[in-house]
Amino acid sequence: MSTLLPRLRSGIAGLDKILGGGFVEGASYIIQGQPGAGKTIFANQIAFSNIVEGRKVLYITLLAETHDRLFQSLSSFDFFDRSRLGRDISYMSVFQTLRDEGLSAVVQLLRKETQRHKATLLVFDGLLNARDRVQSDLDVKTFVAEVQSQAAFVGCTVLFLTSARVTEDSPEHTMVDGVIELHDELAGVRSVRRLQVKKSRGSSAIGGFHQFEITAKGISTFPRLEAIAGSTHDDAVDFKRIESGIEDLDRLLGGGLPSRSVTMLFGPSGSGKTSFGINFLAKATETERALHFGFYETPVRLFAKAHALGFDLETMNASGQLDVLWQPLTENLLDKLAHTLLRRVRERNIKRLFIDGLGGFERAAVHRPRLVEFFAALTNELRALGTTTVATWELRDMFGPTVAAPGPEISSVVDNLIMLRHVELESRIKRVISVLKLRDGEFEPVIHEVSIGNQGLKVALPLQPVAGAATGIAKPLEN
Repeated sequence: MSTLLPRLRSGIAGLDKILGGGFVEGASYIIQGQPGAGKTIFANQIAFSNIVEGRKVLYITLLAETHDRLFQSLSSFDFFDRSRLGRDISYMSVFQTLRDEGLSAVVQLLRKETQRHKATLLVFDGLLNARDRVQSDLDVKTFVAEVQSQAAFVGCTVLFLTSARVTEDSPEHTMVDGVIELHDELAGVRSVRRLQVKKSRGSSAIGGFHQFEITAKGISTFPRLEAIAGSTHDDAVDFKRIESGIEDLDRLLGGGLPSRSVTMLFGPSGSGKTSFGINFLAKATETERALHFGFYETPVRLFAKAHALGFDLETMNASGQLDVLWQPLTENLLDKLAHTLLRRVRERNIKRLFIDGLGGFERAAVHRPRLVEFFAALTNELRALGTTTVATWELRDMFGPTVAAPGPEISSVVDNLIMLRHVELESRIKRVISVLKLRDGEFEPVIHEVSIGNQGLKVALPLQPVAGAATGIAKPLEN
């Protein structure tokens, strides 16, 4: 039988999930990274989070000057509380002790101060400086071991901060229980912050890179979605059909969209994808709430567009039947988008979801080869939450001799495929719709003309190719 180790919560959103429950109490960790990676903010946020829970913190630095500059920088963050300084969290510089008396004297001072302050968390900011004072790897091991032993004796967790990129065979790595590395890297022209747990003794941490951000609230981490949601199973069998909001389309689908399914609606710009989504969202009720998760339409523009089609989404939003979550198409983080979406779906018990469009996730991906696994994890989570999802994907070509699905691997993780596109008929451009795939159900595989007007998108007459004409040229079928 496995034993659950007592944990010290980090207070950093998402980090405890990555660490397998938080820091192990009484253990020691190295927090490393280049200057500017966020180590000081990281450690102080953990410190202030723990004093809120009634713990005592001792924060040791190797600064030659006072801590006023540090407090000035920390004052811009919500977690910083100046009134707790000297009472629940104590800052102390051991620069002079290290310079005049060496590492052994620093260890003695730490032992004394840890006991005096009854600290349960010790932060040692400046391990790189301490290494410069030793003669050999054995001296480093001795210093770390002595700090660890005296901290563990009083049940104190230790965080060693270092600016050096310590290699995995360095003596520090062999002594501590865990190593967390913070990265601040360039991805093209943008900067991306990532975190990696390189060692985790006694814990099943989630490996690989995890994105994080620094805001006025402090640090928030976003565990890689496919690493935490990949084992989700949707075992519920539900033969219920969900109205799409387009009556004639529901007939083609055999009664509507399968409940708890994911539909990819793809087509070029102007083909009617957002109008389709408005029809779908307009069917929301108090017991079947809907969410619009979009990158392109602000709430005001979405409500105006819906009003032009004869729908009052603004009133639905005010009543709570509809929620609108707009994510500007700027420098987004892929996993943050997913966690934001899933959190809102859970909190609001969303049953109808319209994602406009999936390309916003693709644009946020720093490492695009992971998109298939990412979308598989996201769609599995949505199914498990009982949500029926319609998501759009934009095709670049408005016309062409061939029509290709948006990536065979991504198409395979969705349940239904519906295509909207343009055709030319007697020098006029018409919109058409066709169902290409439907999960566990029969559908009418016929291309139909659609119109957009009052009450949104409507399915009209089926079309058939004009004899001898190029692909994309069509005419109405005769009754």
